Amino acid sequence: MNAKRILPAGVASLLMALTMVNVQASEWRDQLATPLADPLLARPPELDHGKPLPGDSEVHPCDQNQTLSDKTLTLSEAIDIALCHHPQVNAAWARIKSQAAQVGQARSSYLPTINAGVRYQQEKTRQPDSTLFRDAEHRGRSEYYTLTWRLLDFGGRDANRRLSDALLEGALASHDAALQKTMGAAITAYFEAQTAAAQREARERNETLARQIVETTLKRTAKGVAAQSDILQAQTALAKAELEHVRAVGQHEKSLVALSIALGMQGRAMRFQVLPADLRNSLGTTSAETDRDLTQWLQAAQQQHPALTAARAQLAASRQKLVAVRSEGLPTLEFNQSYFVNGRPNQRSTGGRTHETVTGVSLNIPVFDGFSSTYKVRDAQAQIDVREAELMETQDQVLGEIARAHADAAAALRNLASSQRLQDSAMQALENVQRKYDRGLIDILDVLNVQAALVDARQERIRTLAEWRSARLRLLASAGEISRTRIAEQGK
Repeated sequence: MNAKRILPAGVASLLMALTMVNVQASEWRDQLATPLADPLLARPPELDHGKPLPGDSEVHPCDQNQTLSDKTLTLSEAIDIALCHHPQVNAAWARIKSQAAQVGQARSSYLPTINAGVRYQQEKTRQPDSTLFRDAEHRGRSEYYTLTWRLLDFGGRDANRRLSDALLEGALASHDAALQKTMGAAITAYFEAQTAAAQREARERNETLARQIVETTLKRTAKGVAAQSDILQAQTALAKAELEHVRAVGQHEKSLVALSIALGMQGRAMRFQVLPADLRNSLGTTSAETDRDLTQWLQAAQQQHPALTAARAQLAASRQKLVAVRSEGLPTLEFNQSYFVNGRPNQRSTGGRTHETVTGVSLNIPVFDGFSSTYKVRDAQAQIDVREAELMETQDQVLGEIARAHADAAAALRNLASSQRLQDSAMQALENVQRKYDRGLIDILDVLNVQAALVDARQERIRTLAEWRSARLRLLASAGEISRTRIAEQGK
C-alpha cells in the first residue's frame, strides 16, 4: 500500500491562492487583448441563439450536467442528449466559432492599423580628463505613432472576405450535417437497444413457457400417461431456453453500452433502461415517408441536404481562394503616416526635444518571387478540382443513403402485417397443441416444435417492427429532414 502525502494546510492554501491569481491574470490578459467581443459583427446569430432543426419551431436548450442514471430513456430524450453531448456536434460548433473569427480577420483588412510605442533610454559615458576620468550621463524618452492603411489592391481583400464567408456558410452547414448524422446514429442505436430489450423479454417468456411444459410433463409422467423420454426432451428444451435467455441479457447490456456511446455519454453513468418494442403496435399500415416518391426525396436532398450545402460552400471558397492567390502577385497601394517625438525607433536620441511627421503613399509592385506565385495558383486550381470531386462524392453518398433507406422503409412496412399474422398463428397453434397434449392426443415433440415456431415468430415480429421504426426515421435523417418534432411524432 502506498501512503498518500498530505500537504500542510498553509501550503495548500498558498497553492490555491496562486492558482486563483493565475486564472485572474489570464482573464485580465484576454480582456486586454480583446476589449470588444465582436466589433466587426462577424459572429453569426446562431452562436448566440442556436439554430432549430428543420421542422422545429424553437431551439432545444442543453443541460450539460445531464446523466443517464436510473432513467427510462425515450427516443426524444436520447436525441436531446446526443445533440448536446456528442463530440462530433461539439467539434462542429467549435469550427463555427473559429470560422467566424476568420470572417472578422478578413473584414479587418479594410481598416487601418495604428501602432504606438515609447522608449526610455539612459546612456553613461566615461571620458578622460587629463589624468582623471569624467562620467557623463544622458537620459531621454522617445515616442512614435504610425498609421498604415491599404487603399487599393486588385481584389485580394474582397476575395479573402468572400472566401471566409463561404467557409462560415460551410461550417454552419457542416454543423447541420453533424446533427443529422448524430441523430441517425442515435436512432439506430436506440432501436437496437429497444430490439435487444424485446428479445430479452421474449426469451424470458420462452423460458417461462418451457418451465410450464416441464411441469406439465412431470405431472403426466406421475399419472403414467407420459414416458421418461418426454421429461428429458422437455428439460433439454428448458436448458436451451435458459441459455438463450442468458445470451439475450448479455446482448441487451451490450446494446445499452453502445447506445450510451452513440449519445456521447461514454465514461458517464450508464444505469438507464430502454423500454422494449411494443409487439402489439403495428404503427398503422401507411406512412407519409413511403408515400413520397423516391424522386421527390432525391430532389429535396439536392436542394437542402446540409452535407451537400457544406460541400458547395467548400467549392465556392476554393474558387475565391484562387482569386486571392492571383491578387498576391499584383500591385498594392498604401497610405502611411508616422509621428515621432525625440527621434525614431532604434535610433540614438539626439538629446533635444524634436517632433517629426512623415506622410507618404507607397506603391508595392511585385516583380519576381522565384515563380512562387505561379505554383500557388496551380495549387489553388487543383484544390478546385478536389472540391468538385468531393461534391460529387458527397452527392453520390447522400443520394445512395436515401435510396437504401427508402427501400428499407418500404420493405419493412410490407413485412409488418406478415409478421403479425405469423405471430398470431404461432400463438394459436401453441394453444391448440397444449390442449391436445393435456388430453394425450399428441406427444412432447409436437409441443416443442410449435414452441420453437412461436419463438421464431416472436423474433421475426421484433425484427420487422424495429426495422420499420428505424428505417422511416433513418430516411428522414438521410434526407437531412430529421428533427425533434418528427421524432416526437413518429418515434413513439
